[in-house]
Amino acid sequence: MTRPTSASATVRAHLLDVHADLLDTVLACADDIADSWDGDARTDRAAVVEPFECGLDQAGVLDRLPVVLVGAVDALDAELTAKPVAAPPYVAITSVGPVLRATLGSGRLVVTIHAFGVERDPTRYVRGPANPADALAVELRNR
Repeated sequence: MTRPTSASATVRAHLLDVHADLLDTVLACADDIADSWDGDARTDRAAVVEPFECGLDQAGVLDRLPVVLVGAVDALDAELTAKPVAAPPYVAITSVGPVLRATLGSGRLVVTIHAFGVERDPTRYVRGPANPADALAVELRNR
């Protein structure tokens, strides 16, 4: 296996390897929500986020997301300043999907699972990538 060349690539490889089942479950929950729509999009953010968060909770995903965040930080050989919980600022369920955030000494780690996409003019929410590798975004932001 080729070793990732950047910190974000290291985290990404870790998440795709160790947490593949969780990523699949997140995207399956998104499929369930999108399948319940009349048509291929929704214009009401709450009609996407609220049922999606409920589905993630019922699937046991919400309680696992802080563990995923800890693993992502560990993959960087970094440390969190506090134990993350399944609530902001560490874990948020947004209109695009789960967002995990950790403040590190060197900056901020942000992991987003893009289960949904947001299109503009007019604003509408659509189902995002079906493949975990396409849905997963990892950023290291400078302070």
